[in-house]
Amino acid sequence: MLSVLRVHLPSDIPIVGCELTPYVLLRRPDKTVTTDDVPESAPLDGHFLSYKWCRIQSDKKVAVCSVHPSEQATLQCLGCVKAKIPVAKSYHCSPKCFSDAWQHHRVLHDRAASAVNENGNEEEEIFGRYNSSGSGVINASLTGSASSTSLTNGSTPLYPAAVTQRSGGETWFEVGRSKTYTPTADDIGHVLNELYSYCPSWALSWPYRRQNLLREIVGYRADIVCLQEVQNDHFEEFFAPELDKHGYQALYKRKTNEVYSGNIHTIDGCATFFRRDRFSHVKKYEVEFNKAAQSLTEVAVQTTQKKAALNRLVKDNVALIVVLEAKFSNQGADNPGKRQLLCVANTHVNVPQELKDVKIWQVHTLLKGLEKIAASADIPMLVCGDFNSVPGSAPHSLLAMGKVDPMHADLLVDPLAILRPHSKLTHQLPLVSAYSSFLRGVGLGLEQQRRRMDPTTNEPLFTNCTRDFIGTLDYILYTADSLTVESLLELLDEDSLRKDTALPSPEWSSDHIALLAEFRCVPRPRR
Repeated sequence: MLSVLRVHLPSDIPIVGCELTPYVLLRRPDKTVTTDDVPESAPLDGHFLSYKWCRIQSDKKVAVCSVHPSEQATLQCLGCVKAKIPVAKSYHCSPKCFSDAWQHHRVLHDRAASAVNENGNEEEEIFGRYNSSGSGVINASLTGSASSTSLTNGSTPLYPAAVTQRSGGETWFEVGRSKTYTPTADDIGHVLNELYSYCPSWALSWPYRRQNLLREIVGYRADIVCLQEVQNDHFEEFFAPELDKHGYQALYKRKTNEVYSGNIHTIDGCATFFRRDRFSHVKKYEVEFNKAAQSLTEVAVQTTQKKAALNRLVKDNVALIVVLEAKFSNQGADNPGKRQLLCVANTHVNVPQELKDVKIWQVHTLLKGLEKIAASADIPMLVCGDFNSVPGSAPHSLLAMGKVDPMHADLLVDPLAILRPHSKLTHQLPLVSAYSSFLRGVGLGLEQQRRRMDPTTNEPLFTNCTRDFIGTLDYILYTADSLTVESLLELLDEDSLRKDTALPSPEWSSDHIALLAEFRCVPRPRR
C-alpha cells in the first residue's frame, strides 16, 4: 500500500503571501520511495493523498521577552506602557536583561515622546482606544499554520466541522484543502512580527532568505564556511545540495533534542563546509554538551542535586570539530611532503543570559576537547562560532586570553560550583581573535575599519544588530603559533544597516554579519 514516511513544512514560520508546500516522503506499493504527489486524479491501488490546512489558535496568553524571544517574560517596563509603546516591546526575561538592553530600549521611549510632541492629543486618543480593547492585543502566543496529510482509500472523506476544539487550550480552524497554502495576515502571530517587524514580510520568507544567503556565502569564495543555527531540513534540502554545486563538501551536527520539543526536522545545528579542491576530510568529532553535563553531574554533583543540576546544564548545544588535510602546501623546502592538517571547530553556545556558569562551562569544555586534539597532533586550529558572549565577558576572556580573572563578575553565578576552583578556568591553546589584527595593522583603509572596532576589547563594535540589541557575539579565533592573518573582510558600519532599521533586512538576510579571515600557515617555533 501507499505509506507516508515523513511530512513536514519547509519552515515553521509562516510569512504573509509566501506559499507553503509541505515536504512529503512516500513509499509506493512497489517499495520505492518518492516525493512525488499522488493526487485523487491519479491514485495508486486506490490510494491518494489529501491535505487539510489548519490554523492553530492558543487560548493561553504568554508574554515573551522582547530581547530573548525564547524566554518567558518575568517583568514589564511600565515606561513603555505609559508611553503607549507596543506592549510586546515592554517585556523582559530578567532584571539583568532589562539593564543590558536599556541603552537601546530607551530609544523607544525617546521616539514615543517625539511622537507625542508632534501629534499632540492624537496619541492620547489612540491610547484610550487601546485601553478599551481588552487583553486580546496582549496575547503573545505564536499563531501558526499546520498541515496534516492523510491517506484516503476511495472517495474523498467527509471532514469534521471547520472549527475543532482540541485539548491543551488550542482551537484548530480549517483554512484550506489543497496541497499548498499561502498564509494570510490572520495566520501570523505577533511574536515574529514584533521581533523583526521592521523587516518586510517577503524578506523574512525562507524562499527569499535562502537565495540571498546563498548568494552572499558563495560570493565570499571562502575555502571553509562555518554556519550556526542551520535548521536541519534547510541543511538537507538546500544548503548541502546547493553548496555542493559550488564545490563544497558539507558536514553537519544537529543539536540534541532533550529540551527542544518542536518538529525534529526544524531543530537547528552547526554546519561546516569546505572546498573539495582545497581540502580533504580526515576526521570529525561531535561534541554534545548534554553528554558532558551527564558526566559532570555523575562525579561532581550530590545525588540530591542531580536533577536540578541537569535541568540547569542541559541546553541541547553542540560543537562540530573537523580535521582537514590541505591539498596544497606552503610549508616550503624545509618540510617537503609533510601533511598540512587543519582543525576547525564550529559551535553555537545558546544559553540564557542569566545562566553565566553554564555558558562558561560549555566554552571551557570545548577548549579542553581541543587541547586533547592539539596534544595528539601538531595541528593549527580555528575556533569559530556564535558564543552569545560579549567582549570582556568570562567566556570571551577564556577564549581570547586563555584564562578568567578569579574576580570576574560572571563567576559570581555558580550555584552548582562547577567553575571552582577558578584557577582551572584556563587553557594552553595560543588562541587570538582574528579581527584584533585590524588594530595592529597599517595601510590604506585600515583607519576606517579601526573606527568599527572597540579599542578596549580589540573586537568589532558589533556582529549582531537587531532593533533592540547591538553588540559582538561571534568570533573567529586562531592558534597564533601556527597561523597568521593575511586579510580580513571589512566590517559593516551601523549607519548603513540602520537605514533598514536593523538586521535582518532585504539586503542582509541574517541578524548577524559575516566574519571572514584569510590565514597563512607559519612554521611553529622549535621547542
